[in-house]
Order: sequence, then C-alpha cells, then structure tokens
Amino acid sequence: MDVGIEALLTEREVARLLSVSVGTIRRRRLFREPPEFVKIGSSVRYKPDTIKRLIETATRGGTQRLAASEKRRGPHSGGRRNAG
Repeated sequence: MDVGIEALLTEREVARLLSVSVGTIRRRRLFREPPEFVKIGSSVRYKPDTIKRLIETATRGGTQRLAASEKRRGPHSGGRRNAG
C-alpha cells in the first residue's frame, strides 16, 4: 500500500533551507505562523511540500515576513540577556 509518504524535515533542516535561525522556526510555530508542522510524539517535523510552497509564495512577493522577523529580532536575540 503506497500512501505517498515522503521524508519529513527537522526544524534545523527547515531553518537552513529558509536561511533563518532555529529560534525563528520555533517562534513561528509558537505563534501558529507558517510553515505548518507535523507533531509525532515530542518530535516536530515539516513536510517538504509545505516548505516549497512557503518559498514559492515568498518569491512571488506574497509573504516576506519570515526573513523580516529574523532581521528585526537579530540572530542572537533568543530572549537571553547578558549577565552584566
């Protein structure tokens, strides 16, 4: 029985493909922003087709928010503060 199962991507792989931090991917998931994800137990995975559609939409000028949110917060802003 072929159900069309494809390899799912990890959040690190998605972050690399989109040129953003893993923190950005996690933040977007927390706020229920694209890309959509699949949760299997405690594992979070992403369908390659979902990531492809997100890139195509951004390429057409539809959604530039993914890269913009990364620039606004900076790659190292993950909520940490310097101790002093």
